[in-house]
Amino acid sequence: MTQASTAAGTSRRRHDREIIALALPAFGALVAEPLFVMVDSAVIGHLGTPQLAGLGIAAPLLMTAVSVFVFLAYATTAAVSRRVGAGDLASAIRQGMDGIWLALLLGAAVVAVALPAAPWLVDAFGASDTAAPYAIIYLRISSLGIPAMLVVLAATGVLRGLQDTRTPLYVAIGGFTANAALNVGLVYGAGLGIAGSAWGTVIAQCGMAAAYLAVVVRGARAHGASLRPDAAGIRACAQAGAPLLIRTLSLRAVLMIATAVAARLGDADVAAHQILLSLWSLLAFALDAIAIAGQAIIGRYLGANDAKGAQEACRRMVQWGIVSGVVLGVLVVVSRPLFIPLFTSDPVVRDMLLPALLVVAVSQPVSGIVFVLDGVLMGAGDGPYLAWAMLVTLAVFAPVALLVPVIGGGLTALWWAMTLMMAVRMVTLLLRTRSGRWVVTGATR
Repeated sequence: MTQASTAAGTSRRRHDREIIALALPAFGALVAEPLFVMVDSAVIGHLGTPQLAGLGIAAPLLMTAVSVFVFLAYATTAAVSRRVGAGDLASAIRQGMDGIWLALLLGAAVVAVALPAAPWLVDAFGASDTAAPYAIIYLRISSLGIPAMLVVLAATGVLRGLQDTRTPLYVAIGGFTANAALNVGLVYGAGLGIAGSAWGTVIAQCGMAAAYLAVVVRGARAHGASLRPDAAGIRACAQAGAPLLIRTLSLRAVLMIATAVAARLGDADVAAHQILLSLWSLLAFALDAIAIAGQAIIGRYLGANDAKGAQEACRRMVQWGIVSGVVLGVLVVVSRPLFIPLFTSDPVVRDMLLPALLVVAVSQPVSGIVFVLDGVLMGAGDGPYLAWAMLVTLAVFAPVALLVPVIGGGLTALWWAMTLMMAVRMVTLLLRTRSGRWVVTGATR
C-alpha cells in the first residue's frame, strides 16, 4: 500500500467519524419534532371527529408558519461553524445570539398576525362549520408558542455550528415526552379539550426554548460573549437568511403544486399522494441528517482556511449520500408489501401506490446527492446560489406537473415530475460544487 493511499484512507475514516458523530443525533432530533403533531392527533382524535378535523386545518397552518423560517437554523449553523473553525468561540456565540434575537422578533411579528387572522385563515382552508371553532381555538393558542419554536430553530443552529448535535437530540426527546404528558393531562385530566392540547404544545416548546437558552447563555458567559441585542448583527442575520427563505418558499411551492395536481386527478389519487408524501418526508429526514452534518463540517473547515479539507469532506459526504439513497431505495422496494397496508385498505389506492412507490425508490440516490450538496452549500454560506437554483427548479417543475392531468399518466406521472424536480436540483448543485466558487475561506464569507 502506497503512502498516498494510506493517507487517503486515514482522511476518509476521519471524515466518516465526523459525519456519523453529527448525523446520527441530528436524525434523532429531526424525527422527534414531527412526533409533536402525531401526539396531538392521537390525543385529540379521541375527543371526536370535529376536533380532529379542526387540528387537521390548524396544524399545517402552524407548521407552515414555522417551517418558512427554517433559515434561522441553517444560516446560524453556517455562520457559527465558520467562527468555530477560525478559533473564535466568543464571536461564534455572539453570532448565534444575533440569530436568537432575530427569531424572537420574527416570532412576535407572526403572533401579531396569527391571532387576529386565525378565523380568516381557517375559513380560507375550507374548514366546515363544525370543525372551524376547534381549528381557531387550536391555532390561536398554539401560535403563542411560535416565538419559542423559532428560538428553538435558531438555538439548534448555534449548537450545530458548535459541532454539537447531541444536545438538540436530548432537548427534542425531553420536549416530546413533556408534550405527550401535558396533552394527556390537560386534555383529559383538566378537561380542557383541544385547548389543552394546544397549551401542552406551547408549554413544551417554551420549555425546549428555555433549555436551549440555558446552554447558549452558559457558553456565552464562559467565553465572554455579549448577550445583548445588536442591531447590526441582527440585520446581518436577516440578510444572510433572506436567500434561504426564498429557497424554502420555492420548495414549499413545489409541494403545494404537486398536491394541487394530485387533487385534480381524483380523491383516490390525492389520498395516495399524501401517503407517498409522508414516506418521502420520512426518507428526507434520514438524508437531511447528513446534510446537517455537512453544514457544520464544511463551515468549520472554511473558517479554518482549509479549502482542501472542505472539498475532501464534500466528496466524502456525496458518497455517503449516494450509498444512503441506494439503501433507502432498496428498503422502499422491499417493504412495499408491509408499508401499503398500514395506510390504506382501499384496493384502488393500493393499485396507484404500487408503481409510484417504485418511482420514489428510484429517485432516492438522486435525493441523497441533493440533500448532501444542499447542506454543503449552506455550510459554505452560498445562500444566493441556492435561492437561484431553487427558483430555476420551480420554473422547470411547475409546467411539467401542471401538464400531468392533460397528458395522462396519473399519480405515477406526477411522481416522475417530482423526480425530475430532484434531478434539476442535483444538476444545479453539482455544477456549483464542481466550479469551486463556493469555497470561500475565512471567519466570514
